[in-house]
Amino acid sequence: MNLPVALRERNSIAEPSFSDPAAGFHLRPSLCLLMITGFWLVIYVAGMCMPALLDDADTQHAEVAREMIVRHDWATLYANGIRYMEKAPLMYWGIAGSLVLFGKSEWAVRLPVVLWMLALFYATYWVGRKIYDESAGLYSALIMATAFGPYIYTRFLIPDTLVGLWLLLGFFFFLETLEETPPSRLACWGLAVSCALNVLTKGLIGLVFPVAVIAFYLILTGNLRHILRLRLISSTAIFLLVAAPWHILAAMRNPDQGGVRGFLWLYFVNEHFLRYLNKRVPRDYDTVPLLIFWGLLVLWLLPWSAFLPQALKQVPLRWREVRSRLDPRQRANLLFALWIMVIVVFFSFSTRQEYYTIPAIPAMALLVGAWFSREAESPANSADRRAGRISSAILFGLGSLGFVVSMLLLILSKPPSPGTDLSELLKRNPEVYTLSFGHFLDLTPQAMGAFRGPLLGAALALLLGTGLNWMLRRGGRPAAGNFALAVMMIGLLACVHSAFVTFSPILSSKQLAIAIEQHYRPGDVIVVDGEYESASSLNFYIGIPLRILHEPSSGLWYGSHFPDAPHVFETPASFASLWAGPARIFLWSDQETPKELEGEKFYVLARDGGKFIFTNQDLKR
Repeated sequence: MNLPVALRERNSIAEPSFSDPAAGFHLRPSLCLLMITGFWLVIYVAGMCMPALLDDADTQHAEVAREMIVRHDWATLYANGIRYMEKAPLMYWGIAGSLVLFGKSEWAVRLPVVLWMLALFYATYWVGRKIYDESAGLYSALIMATAFGPYIYTRFLIPDTLVGLWLLLGFFFFLETLEETPPSRLACWGLAVSCALNVLTKGLIGLVFPVAVIAFYLILTGNLRHILRLRLISSTAIFLLVAAPWHILAAMRNPDQGGVRGFLWLYFVNEHFLRYLNKRVPRDYDTVPLLIFWGLLVLWLLPWSAFLPQALKQVPLRWREVRSRLDPRQRANLLFALWIMVIVVFFSFSTRQEYYTIPAIPAMALLVGAWFSREAESPANSADRRAGRISSAILFGLGSLGFVVSMLLLILSKPPSPGTDLSELLKRNPEVYTLSFGHFLDLTPQAMGAFRGPLLGAALALLLGTGLNWMLRRGGRPAAGNFALAVMMIGLLACVHSAFVTFSPILSSKQLAIAIEQHYRPGDVIVVDGEYESASSLNFYIGIPLRILHEPSSGLWYGSHFPDAPHVFETPASFASLWAGPARIFLWSDQETPKELEGEKFYVLARDGGKFIFTNQDLKR
């Protein structure tokens, strides 16, 4: 696709300024890509092999991909042998493809996520470079590569960062249509394909978000007639060609049967409309309080959110300004601001998890990256330079506070005794486990002793990184200050990863799966005392269907009602009969003495992370 003339002319002027000493860098595009790849390798690739895959979403989604391969069915999703039709398939296809190519391992499961993050970084650089200039593209990509939120929410398998990639590409193609007369097929069809891939990634929001953002943009700018220029007939055909086949095939293979409504009702009505209205059945999820939800958006962009206020000042807000002929940068700034606003407002009226705003991070990264480029090119005493120094001082203050708090925790905490199970030092809060990071609220001052190394490393990184950024900005070197923050985040995220590995036995049942596998033989039964998601890593690592000692609930609830669904749910009475029978039973539980085993003879096979495997036969003889 040829660049619009205005963009080519602007880039030809902006690129030489990138080698200006005031900008702090002397890099060509190839070196920018090399730097971005280096950050990706150090931050994302380095952590692919550990920790073990986690219970709940991580191994439940990995198990869906594994069962695709076993069943040779890439249309109907299954988990633990039961239809799991509430999610779009694209992420599972990627994981399944990786498992086919490389076999079952942690790094093979995580490889698609790591690769799409690299694609997101490259796309952010490319879009920033085309719309703004070379330095803005590099800054934006480094912000994406080092921001706290995207890293945290690629520690387990959810598709929200991939949603951000498709939104980024789709909005770039839309901006291209505004520059072209008439809009090219490539731009219009690129927008359609991006929306279709987003629908295959996350469902209808893949279409709702871009349509809403583009509609608001065209209404604000008084340019609604532009919709008619987007080659609606051919673009709609392209969209349907990509998005429709899976939906049609899933509906055909999973019709209403035996009094149970099929795929169309479950996927579109229950998982989209009823979930948005907080009426989805079963209601097995919690929702983040609104003020916390808004505040977390700032947390996910750290440390770069310190510069977000001045970045947002680039957005044209005055009515006359919006209605006038905006230049390409102003158009992009307005569109990116609407991108953020639509996502935040949409979920403000719905159920919401902490990570629902992650798809807005690329827009924030581009706005901040564009402002960094503008700041570096501004005179030493300009308002932009002063604003950068103020933000860096605030960031240094927060970094210093974090350092002091971390040091106090280090002084107050003591290393746990050798052989101590971390779970013994935690305080359980099961009422918050429906939140994505609810288990981390179990941490106590005593438990912090197990994280002394990562805590010290994070404290030093915060102090040195924010302090160096402040000093460099005071010295008139804002670009070097940005690079100091990026390097700081390498160290900080490495400490986060180390702490996550330490905490992972609380969140994973892999070691218990290994203990069962050493004794398992055909005919044995594995039972989970609780919901399937609580011990889904047993299912993935052993590859054996689990029985669930719980009323049908959560992700397996609906599929269990189909006439051909296997028997996986046990009642207390049926479990008692199993336990007393001749078959060997392995019972997973997070209770040291499950009430179902009161008065029964049992043996403890293994324990790890506050979880236990009990058997009805002594396997250690």
